[in-house]
Amino acid sequence: MQSSTVRTLLVRGMIAGVVAGLLAFALAYVVGEPSIDSSIALEESASAPAHEHGDAAAVPADEGEEEELVTRPVQSTFGLATGVLVYGVALGGIASLAFAVCLGRVGRLRPRATAALVAGAAFTTVYLVPFLKYPATPPAVGNPDTIGKRTTLFFLMIVLSVLVAVIAVIAGRRLAPTLGNWNATVAAGGGYVLVMAVACLLLPANSDAVKETFPAALLWEFRLASLGVQALLWTAFGLIFGALAERVLRPAATAAASSASEAVTAGSAARTG
Repeated sequence: MQSSTVRTLLVRGMIAGVVAGLLAFALAYVVGEPSIDSSIALEESASAPAHEHGDAAAVPADEGEEEELVTRPVQSTFGLATGVLVYGVALGGIASLAFAVCLGRVGRLRPRATAALVAGAAFTTVYLVPFLKYPATPPAVGNPDTIGKRTTLFFLMIVLSVLVAVIAVIAGRRLAPTLGNWNATVAAGGGYVLVMAVACLLLPANSDAVKETFPAALLWEFRLASLGVQALLWTAFGLIFGALAERVLRPAATAAASSASEAVTAGSAARTG
């Protein structure tokens, strides 16, 4: 594939990431932010100041209060939109490069089907599998002092999942001539599942257990919203980028088909003459 085509696909991937990010932001704002607000309200009510329990004289009115650098309304609108859009653009660019590598190397799939395959694989390896080990938790759950450790473990799980997936794809391609495409795919997929299952058992668990007093329904609502936002982001990206990529690659395919047809016609005319 020519470098100009790869560059065009990269731009299309980033555009698809922006559009998918906007859709994901809308869903996150509608279904995710209410559960976050409820979690913050629970956290604030649990850490009520001492003067509410009869010690008003012991605690000055303004003591212990910190001015918010970014207000909650800004966090839930501009902050959320900025984060989701940057995330969408970055992953859209990376996924478009993965698409350029996979096109024509994972069977005779059309660009739309290849884009859908790449998006599905990215959602599974980058989010779903790490989510199963370290599920998302709302602000009221977990010790703020351990956020660095929890973030490190989550990203370690992402890196491990992606690396194992790449190894599985390479192994599947090498096994295909011997086992056939279907059997090689099943063997590679089974190997990925087995390795990640072992990794989930060996990696340390989240040390911040969910408090028994935290509403289970609210926790479940937050995690479903987080999972739904990611699923929408990658589904939208796969559909949008697939359509854009097919428009980019169709002229090249048409030109190649025309050249082949002209070569066949010229050869037939030469034999006839």
